[in-house]
Amino acid sequence: MAQPAVNEDDSCIFCGIIKGTFPCHKVYETEHSLAFLDIMPIAEGHTQVIPKYHAKTLGDLPDKYLADIGPLLKKIALSTGAEQYNILQNNGPLAFQHVDHVHFHIIPKPNETEGMVIGLQNWPQKKPESEQLKVTCEKMKEHLQ
Repeated sequence: MAQPAVNEDDSCIFCGIIKGTFPCHKVYETEHSLAFLDIMPIAEGHTQVIPKYHAKTLGDLPDKYLADIGPLLKKIALSTGAEQYNILQNNGPLAFQHVDHVHFHIIPKPNETEGMVIGLQNWPQKKPESEQLKVTCEKMKEHLQ
């Protein structure tokens, strides 16, 4: 079912995978999405799920592609056989996005040492006051209107 990505970018590795220019270990494919094994996995079954639309970030992705990916993420996560897993999606270089094409990592977590490891130094939690949370919530609601 190799086909050109909609809104494709010839310099994008993921667009090349969609077109069949670059090989992959295809796990599953729909009209709008493709799931394939990560070539440098951090756990067995580590899978990339990408839209067949070249969008750099989630905000650039048309909703019909996102609607297709949601159920596929669930299907692929369950197919790994792992009871616990992470689904990771990064937007922009500051958020550690290394390929400028929306992609989701499904990373099985079979035990404490394999899969994604998040340490406190990598996830700096804060404890804002309730009033700060209220202000943040209102700002976000304004953007939703």
